[in-house]
Amino acid sequence: MSEKNLHIKENKIDSSVSLGGLNLKNPVMTASGTFGYGLEFTPFMDLASLGAIIVKGLSLKPRCGNPAPRIAETPCGMLNAIGLQNIGVDAFISDKLPLLADIDTHVIANIFGETVEQYCEVARRLEDCETVKAVEINISCPNVKRGGIVFGVDPVEAAKVVSTVKKSVKRLHVMTKLSPNVTDIKVMVRAVEEAGTDSISLINTLSGMAVDVEKRSPRLGTVTGGLSGPAIRPVALKMLWEAAGVAAVPLIGVGGITTTRDALEFIIAGAAAVQVGTASFMDPSASQSVAHGIDDYLKRHSMTLSELRGSLSTP
Repeated sequence: MSEKNLHIKENKIDSSVSLGGLNLKNPVMTASGTFGYGLEFTPFMDLASLGAIIVKGLSLKPRCGNPAPRIAETPCGMLNAIGLQNIGVDAFISDKLPLLADIDTHVIANIFGETVEQYCEVARRLEDCETVKAVEINISCPNVKRGGIVFGVDPVEAAKVVSTVKKSVKRLHVMTKLSPNVTDIKVMVRAVEEAGTDSISLINTLSGMAVDVEKRSPRLGTVTGGLSGPAIRPVALKMLWEAAGVAAVPLIGVGGITTTRDALEFIIAGAAAVQVGTASFMDPSASQSVAHGIDDYLKRHSMTLSELRGSLSTP
């Protein structure tokens, strides 16, 4: 009996994955902005069952976010315009991070800024926090020094953020989260890869809006917001597959993943890992269920995770 089948027989599926030096016990993470600071979900699931938890976006200073209403349900999805409300990196380090230190999973901090310098300063403050193993750079933010142009739609600006953050840290794994609101995702993949990112997560939310027809007014206080949930999964899957055709660094699929089957689609299309996001609003333990489901699938098909990844057969 082969070693692989022996592990399967003994019910010891190895679903660990290495993301450019960041080693996860399994390929399932939570998506930033949907899981709070992680602690909020401890009554509903075992955080240690995940490969990593990604906390909500952190800025240099606390942010109040956008005016209400900030969330609107849509068919098969959700619009949000939270405005990246958060307590700021210093309060996260002093108040939240100590409570995550004893949980047996990796903590990844999503970071953002309005200037390249702000991104770097947030990353530098996290560099000395042993509990944080990686930063995920949210480049779907406006560069105030460039008149509000969004970092994530300009390959030059995106590369500038990534390269500068990468140079400002030594210990931290650098993951870059790409926006779908671009003409060609492959251009962005190449740009951030050449800038030195260790891995790439995609996609962030799509831009959308909804209207209250009785009031004849927007359903969000900011008119437009980010669309997430199952409605965007086919778009996210297609972009992940396109990215896998050109990327050399590991890819993390995110966008509408609700079930194990959804996650498997992304892995088969080339994702090394996945993130579960909006599904946590419907079922707080969704990410844990997906992690267990992937193990069951590998056991059923007598496969390893590396064999499954990128195994899509196309015409």
